[in-house]
Amino acid sequence: MTTHPQSGASSEEDFRRFMLEHRFGMDEVVTKLNILRDEFLHLHDYNPIESVTSRLKSPESLLEKIQRKGLDLDDHPSFDEIRQRVVDVAGVRVVCSFTSDVYRVFDVLAHQPDIRIVEVRDYIIEPKPNGYRSLHALVEVPVFLSEGTRPVGVEVQFRTVAMDFWASLEHKIYYKYRREVPAELLAGLRDAAETAYALDSDMERLHEEVRGLDPLPADVVDGMPTESPDAALLAALRRIGAQPDSGNSSTGS
Repeated sequence: MTTHPQSGASSEEDFRRFMLEHRFGMDEVVTKLNILRDEFLHLHDYNPIESVTSRLKSPESLLEKIQRKGLDLDDHPSFDEIRQRVVDVAGVRVVCSFTSDVYRVFDVLAHQPDIRIVEVRDYIIEPKPNGYRSLHALVEVPVFLSEGTRPVGVEVQFRTVAMDFWASLEHKIYYKYRREVPAELLAGLRDAAETAYALDSDMERLHEEVRGLDPLPADVVDGMPTESPDAALLAALRRIGAQPDSGNSSTGS
């Protein structure tokens, strides 16, 4: 970062502390979510978390965001001012299987006693004009340092696989065209967003129907071949929760 909110050697240390605090807060939230994912995977019949990823803004990206938020670096804004205006220095993304899982995982995280919910923006119920859907939650988590406890804000995004795929495509398009996206592509993105949401709705319905069925009898399961299309079908059924003894596989970082 070529320019800091303050000047001098002490500001360099303050900046490192500022970034480290957000990294620690991000790591705290990721740990909580990974614990939940492993609990669902090993102790429950269904795991709603597909993946957990995180990112810390680069100094260059943070500087750009500070300026876009209207903070004049020549006025040497304090790091407390930056914390209030730039709430996504640390970000965590949770990808879930179904729309109902988004709200389920958010609710479980929100009820942890050391998590404080600062703000929730539901872009699933009220999507952005370009079609973007996701549930955004700004949470505050305590970070325990040698000098005491510091509450740190972390933005957590909850979305389905379809929503995540669409958001990734949208990001690539905006990056390629440097935010000057042709109108026909914008219209195509909105149409794709509606298609993704319709897919989520259909999959949610199928998911509810399958989970409402009784599990296959053990003797039927034992008699099925282990390497055949039938085995692949059984694995798929287990993945969406038909079998009580397995859950979704997932990855995280």
